[in-house]
Amino acid sequence: MVLLAAFLGWMFDGLEMGIFPLVARPALQEMQAAAGVVDESFVQTWMGTITALFLLGAAAGGLVFGWLGDRIGRVRAMTLSILCYSAFTGLGYFAQVPWHLAAFRFIAALGMGGEWSLGVALVMECWPARNRPLMAGLIGAAANLGYAVIAVIGMNFAITRESWRWVMLVGAAPALLTLVITYFVPESEAWKEAVKKSPSKPVREIFSSGLWKNTLLAICFSSVALIVTWGIVQWIPLWADQMTHGQQPKVKAFIQFASAIGAVVGSLVAPLLGIKFGRRPVYFCLCLASLVVCSFLFRSFESYSMSFLLTVGLVGMCTASFYGWLPQYLPELFPTRVRATGQGLAFNFGRILAALGAWQMGSVMAFFDKSYAKAGAAIVFVYLIGMVLIWFAPETKDKPLPE
Repeated sequence: MVLLAAFLGWMFDGLEMGIFPLVARPALQEMQAAAGVVDESFVQTWMGTITALFLLGAAAGGLVFGWLGDRIGRVRAMTLSILCYSAFTGLGYFAQVPWHLAAFRFIAALGMGGEWSLGVALVMECWPARNRPLMAGLIGAAANLGYAVIAVIGMNFAITRESWRWVMLVGAAPALLTLVITYFVPESEAWKEAVKKSPSKPVREIFSSGLWKNTLLAICFSSVALIVTWGIVQWIPLWADQMTHGQQPKVKAFIQFASAIGAVVGSLVAPLLGIKFGRRPVYFCLCLASLVVCSFLFRSFESYSMSFLLTVGLVGMCTASFYGWLPQYLPELFPTRVRATGQGLAFNFGRILAALGAWQMGSVMAFFDKSYAKAGAAIVFVYLIGMVLIWFAPETKDKPLPE
């Protein structure tokens, strides 16, 4: 039940995150027409602003709900996080102007940012150590399966200026999951024992003399993955829509589906490699592979084609493999009483850095001649930072979770 709750919670989280790239362009174009504006920069500017607010909300949610998880328990905090993101995604149906979408997206992101750290902490504390690589892979794959589900909806339901609102209602469905969690999911016994021994002061402890280095490194490793995801991969559907001049609305869904399927594979494989070869060598190789395939994508294609679609699948596999590696490695850096806060802050902090870029996306796109490809080819070099910093981190292969 613990695994099912965490898997479904993160799967629906992925579904919620996947909704906006599909509806953003038609939604903003409808609002643009209502405002009497005809300019591509309107869409790019508001897309950047809403994405930035989403990322800031997710970062704040990772800290707030992670703190709640260490204070009141993983299960109760996870229930609140899922209820938050499902309710406010559904409310997007009623948005009339861009700032409505931005506000709903920000509040929903609080719940999305919190759910990951709570689900990972709960699963890793309840399952035996020998199962942790598989658990990490399943959790990493869950969000991408949610991406695939919403992409299938997009492939069978043309998301246009007239129909995008109905897609937002799909986002309200996960609220039903909170009933299952409340009545059937047990609390982490490891957390119960940890808080009995000493009261938890999670924010203070993760920056204490014994943990600050692990905290900062965890932030860096998560940031590298998240900056590329939100600074490049999330924009590929818009790039494809631009390539097809908006005449093939289902192309965005095909792109998202290919990326999601590749991501599921990458998330499952990465922790298995980590258990065999060690956490540090695998992270280095994931960065190198992602750098190569992303550079190829953004430097080799100028039009939509089957080759483009297959390459996007490969990009999804490499860039999302980190989301199988992170739930394996981050819990190994923090003791039980502060684990949810530590990994929640680390995983989501990268979204703040990505948000700064998204906030200025209009200016960034103008600098790159409104070319998603040129912007992507530049941003991808962030992987070089990860390839260097990983060698300063502890190797946790074959070690138990710190208590």
